[in-house]
Amino acid sequence: MTETGQTRIQSRFAACAAQGRAALVTFVTAGDPDFETASAILNALPEAGADVIELGVPFTDPMADGVPIQLAGQRALKAGQTLKKTLAMVEAFRKAGHDTPIVLMGYYNPIWAYGVGRFLQDARRIGVDGLIVVDLPPEEDSELCLPALQAGISFIRLATPTTDDKRLPKVLSNTSGFVYYVSMTGVTGGAIASYDAVGDAVARIKRHTDLPVAVGFGVKTAADAAAIAKGADGVVVGSALVERVRLSLDTEGKATEKTVSAVISLVTELAAGIRTVSKAA
Repeated sequence: MTETGQTRIQSRFAACAAQGRAALVTFVTAGDPDFETASAILNALPEAGADVIELGVPFTDPMADGVPIQLAGQRALKAGQTLKKTLAMVEAFRKAGHDTPIVLMGYYNPIWAYGVGRFLQDARRIGVDGLIVVDLPPEEDSELCLPALQAGISFIRLATPTTDDKRLPKVLSNTSGFVYYVSMTGVTGGAIASYDAVGDAVARIKRHTDLPVAVGFGVKTAADAAAIAKGADGVVVGSALVERVRLSLDTEGKATEKTVSAVISLVTELAAGIRTVSKAA
């Protein structure tokens, strides 16, 4: 596994660990509900407490996503969001002076259509730190994972409750940056059934890797975030944030003066919740 190009992700998780806390990983959909509003949300996330940002790349067939993120992707696509525009958002974010790690999360098709080589070159140049591509299993690492690592971009893999000890080493073989543990089977947006079970799963994964383990799916409130933070290196929140976008829109589905603040206020609450949990540095 190539270890270059992971500095921002590694440094951020290390900094959070040194502070004795988990990292807050926030997911928002690029272009939701429009390019300008989504860019304003993106630029406000670091100050609100986001340690790592997952930026969702809208796709027409988001098979792993629940209704909230599906609707966010539909709103973004309707507003004209493309992969090229998503990269432009990241470029503007970096030009504004932000050093928060950014991970693009989505599906392989838009990257394939863009051209893998061209995409990786552009992503690296503008400051993308990592990728999560949910429909490329380890057996397809030659498609994107290995080229990404060679380009200096982390490839973050998902582990799930059904990833047993026999499968886990394969999942982790070329994973870099951090491991994303999906706290439940099914799609995004559900509810966590057992925090203890999540903690046990994180401990099991950490027996196989030195990478940080971030837990997502089902984290909706500051209390949820605090509960997960007790056992995980990072807490991922996505559906709850895109729901804040939806609930802030007008009757025509357009952004209002409340849209940005609705998302950012929840991020602030989540960051505060995580910081109530002190962990050994």
